[in-house]
Amino acid sequence: MYDLAVCAEMVFTEQPIDGRVRRIHDLGFQVEIWDWTRHDIDALARTGARLSSMTGYIRGTLTDADGAAELVRTAEESVRVAERLGCPRLNLHGTGLDPQGLPLRPVSTTTGPMWLAAHRTLTRIAELGERAGVTFTLENLNTAVDHPGVPFARAEDTLALVAAVDSPGLRMNLDLYHAQIGEGNLIQLLRRAHHSGLIGEIQVADVPGRREPGTGEINYPAIARALADLGYAGVVAMEAWPSGDDVRALQRFRSAFAPRPTG
Repeated sequence: MYDLAVCAEMVFTEQPIDGRVRRIHDLGFQVEIWDWTRHDIDALARTGARLSSMTGYIRGTLTDADGAAELVRTAEESVRVAERLGCPRLNLHGTGLDPQGLPLRPVSTTTGPMWLAAHRTLTRIAELGERAGVTFTLENLNTAVDHPGVPFARAEDTLALVAAVDSPGLRMNLDLYHAQIGEGNLIQLLRRAHHSGLIGEIQVADVPGRREPGTGEINYPAIARALADLGYAGVVAMEAWPSGDDVRALQRFRSAFAPRPTG
């Protein structure tokens, strides 16, 4: 069976980050964080929580030489922090994002040279991951609601880049919330990515509103059955804002992905 994780940036927000991490851990989930530069790393290490994923860069982009150099340099910094925290996965996007999730360098059209630059940069990132014994994950995003102007945002694009690099140091962070907004056909997308062996992690939230599973239009119990049928044994992480009580939101997440009879 897969493991369940919860993003500490989006729940129990009245508490400091180490308190959120402890609370999530005590409820039986692995923990995800975003930009590690905003947090006290020693305090996070003292929680004893099992971190599943964190942001794997500080600045940079996949689309040009200067941005790529900065992305690789800050990825190297992130690897050192991940080693201190025992975090096995480091997440990437097509370009750096501001606190509102908007691209620092928006792109209206992704050109052929940008694709080649992204492939070269991700190859370097994958080599870094292999040397360090961690996995970088490239996340698909939606450009219609949350992240307009991000290059390589669609799941199809992310999957194509990860497949082209073809390295265990780079996998896909398949975000089903973003995929539902941008592309739909989630179970077929899951099957294709899983059979390609390219999924490093799956993230979930419901549509609309980016709330916990069970609050919107996505049939997450059907997603859970598809994952069980596929034999997926990785991490499913809730990256969602609670619709009400935080603990209740985590309970709904766990319930949506609880094992169910198939007969």
